[in-house]
Parts: sequence; structure tokens; C-alpha cells
Amino acid sequence: MNYVSTLLAVNDINASKQFYKEVLGLEVIADFGANITLTGGIALQTLDTWTDFIHKPKDDITFGHQATELYFEEDNFDLFLSHLNKRSDINYVHPLQEHSWGQRVIRFYDLDRHIIEVGENMVVVVKRFVTNGLSSEETAIRMDVPLDYIKYCLSLPN
Repeated sequence: MNYVSTLLAVNDINASKQFYKEVLGLEVIADFGANITLTGGIALQTLDTWTDFIHKPKDDITFGHQATELYFEEDNFDLFLSHLNKRSDINYVHPLQEHSWGQRVIRFYDLDRHIIEVGENMVVVVKRFVTNGLSSEETAIRMDVPLDYIKYCLSLPN
């Protein structure tokens, strides 16, 4: 068994394709009109064809149910935030926040109210703490992770 992708039913496939390209930098791998495969393991499907496949009326499909999200990590989080802030079409779930372990995240909706989370890459978080003066041991305590994880992150190239 191999996991292949997450499929999102969308109202306007062309607008959604453009949104994922412009906002998250995803590229089209395959475009079959009613179904588009993007980099990152995401597929977009028109609502019309999706409801035909699952044998359900459109009225049974609800968007914005708040029960799932697509999760991404970004190495240059500040640059991504600047990119996001330049857009007037972003509907935020919440403003920028920092989790207790130090990772900064932002959550927003796509055009069909699927939740997208973009978090600061965890290796970058580790390196930020060490660069700002915490020891490896202090960083492990601050982030509530094993010291071996911190050492592994610090061994990775920039």
C-alpha cells in the first residue's frame, strides 16, 4: 500500500490551481481538467466530478468544516509572511502565533475554506535558538524534544 495524495474537492478548479501556485508555490504535475495533481501530494478535483465519483448530491458536501488542515513548513518564514501580507485575498484562521516549543505558524483558508497551516521549519527553529545563545541542552528543554533531535538538526547543512 502506498499513500499517493490528498484530494480536495473545489468549486473553481482554475482559481484553486492559481491560488496554490501563487500562495504556496506549488506546481502542476498533471492537469486533466477536472483533476489536477500538484507538487506536495495534493490533488484538486472539481466538485461536480467529485460528487459523481462518490455518488452524493452536491448539497451533501460541506466546505469549511474546520476538522482538517494541510500542513506545510517553510525555511524562510519571515519572507513567506511578507509574501502573504502583500495579498488582500487571504482569509486567516488566526494571526501569526508561536507555539510553546518556539515554532511560529500561521493558518489561513484556501478559496473553499480548507485550512492551510504554514509553520517555520523545525530545523530552522532549533538553529534560531542556538544562534540566539541557547545551548543544545537548553534548546531541547525549551522545545520539549530529545537532545538527540537537537543534535541531529544541528548536524544538517544550512
